[in-house]
Formats: sequence, structure tokens, C-alpha cells
Amino acid sequence: MKRFLCKYLIALGLCLPLLANAAGDAIVIGQAIDLSGPDADLGRDYVAGIKTYFDVLNAKGGLNGRHIQYLVRDDRGQADLAVKAVTELITQAHVAYLFGGVGDDVTKAVLDSAEFKRSGLTLYAPLAGADYQKDAKVLFWRPSYQQEIRHIFSHFDKLGVKNVGVVVQESAATTDAYRRLTDQMRESGIRLSGTVHLGNDLAKMRSETAQLAAAKPGFVIMIADTVNAGVFLKEFRKLAPQTFVAGSSLTNLTTLRQLAGGKAVEWTVFSQVVPNPNIGSSSIQLEHLNMMRKYRDEPVSALTLEGFTAAKSWTRLLPAGKRVAGQAEYMIPGGGFDIGGYVVGETANSNHLSSYVDMALFNKASGLTY
Repeated sequence: MKRFLCKYLIALGLCLPLLANAAGDAIVIGQAIDLSGPDADLGRDYVAGIKTYFDVLNAKGGLNGRHIQYLVRDDRGQADLAVKAVTELITQAHVAYLFGGVGDDVTKAVLDSAEFKRSGLTLYAPLAGADYQKDAKVLFWRPSYQQEIRHIFSHFDKLGVKNVGVVVQESAATTDAYRRLTDQMRESGIRLSGTVHLGNDLAKMRSETAQLAAAKPGFVIMIADTVNAGVFLKEFRKLAPQTFVAGSSLTNLTTLRQLAGGKAVEWTVFSQVVPNPNIGSSSIQLEHLNMMRKYRDEPVSALTLEGFTAAKSWTRLLPAGKRVAGQAEYMIPGGGFDIGGYVVGETANSNHLSSYVDMALFNKASGLTY
């Protein structure tokens, strides 16, 4: 019964591991993340990558002899549920470390919550892209959304593209990203072909989409969640089937394809914050591939690799020995450190460890071509 229960809970992403020295001097890590909401595919893959690395670590005896107990709670992508889950992880599970969830709205809600502020903890590696002050209690593994935008513009600039259409969802969560986008356009000398606003007015969206298609932009960049991006893309492809449309690394590609259809997602490209997860050209890629095959049943993805790499980076950031009261949770070595083929933490005074950005094309086989 105990073995069955453990297998069931691990399959749901709720604990890791129950059987491996859980009663001993474990390092308890908590995470509230979307496992059943709009970004569940992202959340589940991210958790699978993190869990896989901690499985590897525990199989080797843990971290300095202490096993990792990884507690995951489903926040369904909702800010209020994320705050509730994090509060319970802090007050009831007494977690020593917190990993972040999906999205800027969830991340901001957790950072602003009373119990999180009282805890003195730092939110580590949320899947979010907004810029926060360096003194905010958050440490990102991935680069900022602005870095992703800059790379997308650089990619199309090499192709001679100088005019762009912008698709923006009207919400508090996209305000920072939209401001970063317009700043980058001015810096890059990119002309605006037109803007589509995604909100509750479907007729307005269709009218603006038609105007944008008629303007024939060199490419279109979307600042929207996956559901709204899918609504736009389905409409836009009726009018501009072969115009490049770009999105960020946090677009849920499975959901996007389901909403917009297979033909609509052709000619779409996405920034990526890890190298191709399906090849072993660096030691971290190869380690991730081998360990996912050993410990998981699901296929690898960019998010499983990001989770695996974020977890491995986490072990390198901890102070030597058991942390004492008042000591900082994380210490980034000067000049950064190699994590298996590329360096993270090398940018001084940044709360983003990685600056790696790549581009990938959504292909007909429903995957990404880097």
C-alpha cells in the first residue's frame, strides 16, 4: 500500500520521495505551480524536470548527505490559489526553500503575500518574464522577457525585416512586457505596422486583425497568454497564412495548436531559453536526456530541460553547510558557474541567472525545430 501510494503521489507531482529518508534530516522544498489550469502542460513538464534531477541527487545520497523532499501543490494558474498554497507550504510543511510557478500575475501575488514576506524566503526560478527590482525576494533562472524580445528582433533584423505588427492582451500581467517591447522597437528602429488588442470585444479584434494583415508586416509578435494568442492566430491565418508570427518561450504549444489548428501554427517561431532538449550536444543536455529516460515516462521538452537545469543550478547556489538564521539563501559565485556546457550567473547585479536565448520554429510534426 505504501509503495502504491508513493507511486500515485509522485505521478501527480505531489511529493518526492516518501520512501527516501523522508523522516530524516531532509531538505524540504515547496512549489505552487499550475498542474491542471491553462498552463498545466508547462507546469507539469517543469516539475518533471526538477523532480528528475532531485531523483538523481537522492539516488546518490542527497545533498551533503541530506535527502531532498520536494512538495508540489497545484495552483491551477490562479493567483489566489498560489498564495494559499505557498502559505500552507510555509506554515504547515515548513519548507526551507520555495520554487516559483507559471506567470507574472501568480509570481507577483506570491511576492506580495503576507506570509511569504514574513517567511524571509526567496522565490526561486519562477516561469515568469517581468523585470523585478534586484532587492525583490525573487531569483530567476531564465532570462527576462525583454531579453527574449531583443533576441526575436535581432533574429528578424538579420533577415532585413524593419516593420512589425504587435498583438497585445489587455491585462495587468502584460503591461510590463508591452512597455519593454515598445522600448525595444524604438531602440532597434523597428516600425509599427499595426496593433491588435485582445480583450472582450471580439468584433474589435477581428477588425484590427484585418487591418494588420492588410498592412503586410514583416512579422508579428504576440504578448498574450496562450489562449488569447490562439484566438488571434486562428483569425489572422485566414488573411495572412505565411506571415511569421513570434511568441515567447512560455507559450503552451500544445494548447496553441489545439485552439488555432495545425495549419494556423505553421510559420510561427518562439524564443527558447534552453538549447534543443532532444539532442546531447552539451553535457547538461545529455545528462537530462539520460536521466529523463531513466526516471520518467513522459517525453523531454524545453520545460523539462529548464526544470532539470534550474534544479541543478540550485544546488550550486547554496552556502556551504547547513544554513543558519540570517544567512542568505543563495550565493552566486563571482563570474558565474558552468552548468554543463554553458555559464549561468555571470551577469553581475542581475536577478536572472541565465541569459541564454535561442529561436525555434513550430514544425508540422507539432514540435520545435531549433
